[in-house]
Amino acid sequence: MTYVIAQPCVDVKDKACVEECPVDCIYEGERSLYIHPDECVDCGACEPVCPVEAIYYEDDVPDEWADYYKANVEFFDDLGSPGGAAKLGNTGKDHPLVSALPPQNQD
Repeated sequence: MTYVIAQPCVDVKDKACVEECPVDCIYEGERSLYIHPDECVDCGACEPVCPVEAIYYEDDVPDEWADYYKANVEFFDDLGSPGGAAKLGNTGKDHPLVSALPPQNQD
């Protein structure tokens, strides 16, 4: 089990979750953040600090954002398991689900 970052994070990337993560498993894409499913220890520290409420426990992702579980997992297909996000920085890519979205959260 793992936590999932959903649509509210797209084009926001506040990164409060990154600062709270004790295992450095939240990776930065071009437009969104992604939690590595194999590196996440399910501590839940990221969830309450997200200012846009984009982080959900895998079983609690709202139906409207159910595809984000798959997007979070598939984001790491090419990246593998680097063992820490800080050393990578922005990966410069996103999952196709995120890339295809029009600009979000531009209030």
